[in-house]
Amino acid sequence: MAELLRFASCGETWIWLMHHVRDNGGPAEDDRGPIIEAPPVLFEIADLDWDDPVLESYGDAGKISLYSSKFSELTVVPPFKYSYGGRIRRFLGVNQLRWVADVLRAKPYSKSGWISLTGPGERQDAVPCLTALAFRLREGRLAMTATFRSQNAFTSYLNYVPLRSIQCEVADDLKVSCGSMRIFVDVPHIYAVDVPAVDEILRLSERDETGEGESLPGPAGRSGRDRDRLRPDREQRAS
Repeated sequence: MAELLRFASCGETWIWLMHHVRDNGGPAEDDRGPIIEAPPVLFEIADLDWDDPVLESYGDAGKISLYSSKFSELTVVPPFKYSYGGRIRRFLGVNQLRWVADVLRAKPYSKSGWISLTGPGERQDAVPCLTALAFRLREGRLAMTATFRSQNAFTSYLNYVPLRSIQCEVADDLKVSCGSMRIFVDVPHIYAVDVPAVDEILRLSERDETGEGESLPGPAGRSGRDRDRLRPDREQRAS
């Protein structure tokens, strides 16, 4: 079972995830070409916003609108093969966000606030990477878990910030604040064609010391300017 890591920001998480794939991954195949595939990961992100120094420095602002539309639009937006918005708000005729809010309103302690983004007999070329979302109320705040069967670490941040909007939408409906967002990725990977771009971002982040405790707020007790500064200390891990 993957250990639970905790990160302060989306940008910090993104850098760590790309490091994870580059440091621990091995060659594999994909419909779109060869990839580097790494072991599964489980982590929580405390703060997610486009106004993130790491994302502003190394992210692709031109793709924000496109990826956000995948979560907001009910119909499929090319070049994507599925719409998260449609599956979340109109899957088999059900608005799943309204349904999950009703579950938690009736039973605030419930662990049944779980929605699926897949169905039996999916087209093999259109199975969504994000397969499920779970919502739970804890200490007066709404926590959310997103489960990815697979995720491209290079573009992961473009999914995480829109997911926060989904979490906040349910929290607003319940009139509570947002808690942490937990993410499980079963198969994190990077496409071989993107490796040079990934390595350049990692090189620049090392050079700029972006993601360190002195540059961005990070998990308490993180070690600062050592080789593992983009990896939370083991003391911050939970089973």
